[in-house]
Amino acid sequence: MTVKALIFDLDGTIADTLPLCISAFRASIEPLIQRSLSDTEIITTFGPSEEGTIMALAPDFYDEGIASYLRNYEDLHKNCPAPFDGIRNILDELTNKGIPIAMVTGKGKHSTEISLRHFSLTKYFSIIETGSTSGPRKVQGIESVLHQWSDIHKSEVVYIGDAPSDITACRQVGIPVVAAAWADSAEPEILQAMRPDALFLNIEDFKTWLRTGSTISMD
Repeated sequence: MTVKALIFDLDGTIADTLPLCISAFRASIEPLIQRSLSDTEIITTFGPSEEGTIMALAPDFYDEGIASYLRNYEDLHKNCPAPFDGIRNILDELTNKGIPIAMVTGKGKHSTEISLRHFSLTKYFSIIETGSTSGPRKVQGIESVLHQWSDIHKSEVVYIGDAPSDITACRQVGIPVVAAAWADSAEPEILQAMRPDALFLNIEDFKTWLRTGSTISMD
């Protein structure tokens, strides 16, 4: 596979931020609606950005819920202090090789900025496309990146993400997709059944593939 540029997801791909998201939602929403929330109840609202989750779970407290979520997300980020081991090294090597890197995430703009700042990763991504309150927009985000990378054919742009919806979005756009199954929350069997172009259970294998399975030289 010829790879000339890469697009990364954030949650579950760059870092194990899903537990952080759930904790921040619970700390923000439960005091407002005065009842407890299960992980499943929170996760089933994912697709839209965090604003969409607040709208779904606490519509009567939207503005207060958003402000509280961002405060709690930042305060609790100490529970997720770094990206997955090996990610920074890969980003460094890609950058040193002059390989363009973008991010397309379903997270909202502000929480994305918080996480990238905490991880000191903002500088690696030449383009960052974030989520929408109204619903999933990864297809639109990927298409926006491809438009800006007009000199690179879309068959040479690879998306790396951990969710089945990432595979679906990439198939719709028509770009190769690598399934990142290295987070504890990943579901490798479900991802494999969707036939991604490649699937990796750990970051070292992904790095090896970049070195040997694509035309990128990482040495």
